[in-house]
Amino acid sequence: MTKFKEKLSIFIAKHPGRTVLIAILAFNIVFFLLASALISSLSLSGTEQMGFLEAAFCTITMILDAGCISFVVSDIGKSGVAITLACLAIIIIGMISFTGAVIGYITNYISGFIENANAGNRRLIASDHIVILNWNTRASEIINDLMYCVKKQVVVVLVKNRKEDVEKEIAERLTDTINRENDALAKYNKTFAKNFEQRITVIVREGDVFSSKQLRDISLEKARTVIILGDEYNETSCAYQKQEQMNEFGKGNSQTVKTLMQVADITASESSFDDQKVIVEITDDWTWEIVSRIRDYKQINEKCNIVPVRVNKVLGQLLSQFSIMPELNMVYRELLSNKGMSFFYKEAVKKDSDMIREYLDGHSRAIPLSFMEENGRFLGYYAALREEDIDVAADAKDSDIKVDINGDFRMDHKHVIILGHNKKIHDIMDGFAAFRTEWGDVIDILVIDDGKSLERMDYYKEYSFVNKTVAADIFDRELICDTINAYVGEHTGDTSILILSDDSVSGDETDSKALANLVYVQDIILKKKKENPDFDENTMDMIVEIIDPKHHDIVSSYSVNNVVISNRYISKMITQIGEKDYLFDFYKDILTYDTDTAEGFESKEVYAKRVSRFFNKVPGKCTARQLIKAVYTASVEGKEKANPTIVLGYINKKNGMKLFRGNQDNIEVELQPDDLLIVFSNH
Repeated sequence: MTKFKEKLSIFIAKHPGRTVLIAILAFNIVFFLLASALISSLSLSGTEQMGFLEAAFCTITMILDAGCISFVVSDIGKSGVAITLACLAIIIIGMISFTGAVIGYITNYISGFIENANAGNRRLIASDHIVILNWNTRASEIINDLMYCVKKQVVVVLVKNRKEDVEKEIAERLTDTINRENDALAKYNKTFAKNFEQRITVIVREGDVFSSKQLRDISLEKARTVIILGDEYNETSCAYQKQEQMNEFGKGNSQTVKTLMQVADITASESSFDDQKVIVEITDDWTWEIVSRIRDYKQINEKCNIVPVRVNKVLGQLLSQFSIMPELNMVYRELLSNKGMSFFYKEAVKKDSDMIREYLDGHSRAIPLSFMEENGRFLGYYAALREEDIDVAADAKDSDIKVDINGDFRMDHKHVIILGHNKKIHDIMDGFAAFRTEWGDVIDILVIDDGKSLERMDYYKEYSFVNKTVAADIFDRELICDTINAYVGEHTGDTSILILSDDSVSGDETDSKALANLVYVQDIILKKKKENPDFDENTMDMIVEIIDPKHHDIVSSYSVNNVVISNRYISKMITQIGEKDYLFDFYKDILTYDTDTAEGFESKEVYAKRVSRFFNKVPGKCTARQLIKAVYTASVEGKEKANPTIVLGYINKKNGMKLFRGNQDNIEVELQPDDLLIVFSNH
């Protein structure tokens, strides 16, 4: 008896819901049997006499519907008192024990089901989906860019807390995109918004990203892509500031490391899907080193592919390139996203001949960029509107043309003013240094920042191209404006003003200093325009970095063409890498300037080169395909040191950017001397 009590106690403790259900069923079965026997024995002779089975049927019908008592007591005046009272008692007890108990249990079960679903306690059965672990200011942009994918996407987000806030942020971001796209395309397709919205399903769960069970509960082993973000949110703003300071001083992100170790243990197992991609955001050297070691231990080709993305390094390279060539912002805005023309790769058959020339001769819907070997695979990289365009063959419609390229082309000298600072400042400066190594002494920089930040950077003494630093707080408007005016007056040619957003602040302070500096610079431009109506405001290019996408419209209202939403670029890249992981090495190549070696320039980059200087003679009217083939041929034939050059499009000041997307035979091109040619080349 004692053993039975122990087992019963353990069973109740482990399965309380099941215990209640068993008790309800047992009581009602016994009650039905007793009630049926009682009605059968109390029935009067004659017409009211019934057997046990008929009595059982009447018992159940009375409990479910009290009006069915007439089956047993047809005439209460003639029936006995005993059977009448018995029927009433059965109805009352049955309504409580059966109807009430069962409804209560089912209601409680449904409530528990909903609570468990909201809490993420129930296993999610999914496959070929995208998993995002942790949440930061870049996460909603990743989800937003997935809306432009051709096929429908399922995204599962696992966060430690703030589930409702995350869901609200996602809803606001997606709604804003849908409304904007719907407004832009309403005159072409009134049902666009509905179709657009149905392309993505987002499920947010709250739980422990370090829990193997909870990771398996979201079918991590069947996910197509796992994205591990650095969690910038903590319980309080103080905790947030503390975490940011730790990252700034190189303490690393231990949460990222722990999460990757747990994820890699699952994705590298035999039970996981093949070709899974694990993308890891990294913002410091310590985390990079540890993640690289984990990658060496756990990386399994065709199974677990770990792709570490150095966020600050990538953004630093982008911001330095935009400062030198501001027009690249609009180019990368499209090429690094799923909307419009994008980068693609496809496995190719390795040949010894000129594969780019062969491809150009037989295709007109995609632009070949380079062919390279990656992890034992020979891949071709292309720019196209759709991936399937790569394989579309085309016959030549027009005869080839010839162009005369300036072999001595050099980049213009660039003057750059940097306002403010962020955690990417070293990477931005490294980007400038790499550009100077490749192109020579063509950059000089003025830095205006607060005294503490300048002191922390040792006043940029390690960078010889920083000619001057000025200590000015954000409230020193006159000093900032006077310094900028003096610098612009001292230098001829175009000046780029890079306004940085402090990414070590949170909440309402985000982008506040960048917006204030924007107002100062805009006032300078308006004042110059007022004093001299012929002043060309295009000689002062503003590149404004903002962190929060909600501030984009604020900046755009100040007629700033080059608004750089830094988080959006990383998000777009992560989205594309998640779909095409071999693109990451390609991205690293195009964002990195290199030195001139004995074998020539090794890496290729995207440049915006002025037509009047790139060509010795501006080409006449032609098709996009003719121009692409002609420039490539001129860049490689008869050259002692070839610089293979691929044209992606051009920028006209009046008509904006024109990328050669779609059928190049149908795109007419008539370049003007002041246009900027968008080219992909080594130098």
